[in-house]
Amino acid sequence: MELEDGIAAVKAARCCAEAETRGEAAVPQLPEDFSEKKGVFVTISEYPSGHLRGCIGYPEPIFPLKDALRMSAEAACHDPRFYDLTFDETNECTFEVTILTPPQRVIYGSPEELLSKIQVGRDGLILTRKGRRGLLLPQVPLEFGWDAEEFLRHLSMKAGLGPDAWKEPGVIIEFFNGDVFSETSPRGDVVRK
Repeated sequence: MELEDGIAAVKAARCCAEAETRGEAAVPQLPEDFSEKKGVFVTISEYPSGHLRGCIGYPEPIFPLKDALRMSAEAACHDPRFYDLTFDETNECTFEVTILTPPQRVIYGSPEELLSKIQVGRDGLILTRKGRRGLLLPQVPLEFGWDAEEFLRHLSMKAGLGPDAWKEPGVIIEFFNGDVFSETSPRGDVVRK
């Protein structure tokens, strides 16, 4: 995705979130290619600490990007891990949009082979086991300095499982890539990460 599209996506996410905090509806104007179905996540972070304030998205390409972007931004304001975002808080937060490739199943025969197939910083991962599912975006392990094994341990815990669940039989691991665009400060320049 081109930088100008990333800028449009981040501005649209902010616009939709701000409207949601005021109880209004937003319909941002977006380029025509935002009608293509894509997965997307919207991440809201406190500035300058970078502490997470909300992150919600759709990993599967089931909605047109413009709709998935709007729904993700609105839902991130109500991330159940936090209290609802207020309009005043949006002035103290940065917005980030990750546009995803479709998830693909990783085929592997052993935990060691799985580790060799994961590229930290490029791959986002989804783990599914016994009706539980966890997802971590590609930028997360970089932010915390994790290697591939730490990435999988945290992914297992995100799914509500033990840290070594990724090694167990019956686990499904999928990977995806993402174009990440983020504000450098609240309402600041948007850059590709």
